[in-house]
Amino acid sequence: MDIRDVPIEQIVVSRLNTRKDLAAGSEDSSIDDLAESIREKGLLNPVMVRTKPDGGYELIAGQRRLLACRKIGLQNIAAFIRSELDDTDATAISLIENVHRAEMNPLDKSKALAALRDKYNGDLQRVSKETSIGLPTVRKYLALLSLPDEIQQRVSTSEGPARIDALSVLSRTFTSPEDMLEAYNKTAGFTQEIQKQILKASEGDVEALDELVERAQEGAFDTKMCRGLSGKLMCEYIPLELTESVIELVEEWKRQHTGPTDMKEFASRLKIKLRRA
Repeated sequence: MDIRDVPIEQIVVSRLNTRKDLAAGSEDSSIDDLAESIREKGLLNPVMVRTKPDGGYELIAGQRRLLACRKIGLQNIAAFIRSELDDTDATAISLIENVHRAEMNPLDKSKALAALRDKYNGDLQRVSKETSIGLPTVRKYLALLSLPDEIQQRVSTSEGPARIDALSVLSRTFTSPEDMLEAYNKTAGFTQEIQKQILKASEGDVEALDELVERAQEGAFDTKMCRGLSGKLMCEYIPLELTESVIELVEEWKRQHTGPTDMKEFASRLKIKLRRA
């Protein structure tokens, strides 16, 4: 793989480039910011291109860097030259570049993973291996593609990555686009964790949502238990009916321990208490 300066005017963005929404993931660093950084410090990471059969180069990775260099009027850009890449490899490289360098629009990521899935004849294990994205996460992103267009249009980096678990549960729980949209609208105001619990509890019955949403508003899915783990406080949601048992144990522990407490012992006793409840 060769690295050399390439005339920017000879580079076209590949149709295989997986980043379509250039605004996504740039909340903390816009192309203007990147351009100013390159002007002051130079380009720290070369872009990646492959040679075109008819001459020139096709950009595989580094679209924001290329646009930033164009913005400040550079004539040449440092580039890794790849002449041996087929379409599958180019798509995988573009996806990996965007996944590990900056967040991308969830739907862009979903579509890129779907393209790789099709290239690999449905082998999701290989998609996971080639992109270094865990298999469960691959499945979650692919599930987004079954969502109705109206929901897909609302998915952006401001909501998407933080909501991908809930959205994937939504797509797997309901079958019709109408039911998905209704479920999405009724649960949109809750945290992702509560959304997931409501959707799972509905078992795909859209008529059950109103009661579940009402219960959620009353705090039925909002009670937590916390346990110490390696010095960190970890919380998991527990059913409302176990709240009294948790409170009872906490009060008992407070009465017996006036000094520093051993959180691991507390967590162990809490777990036993909950199992007996």
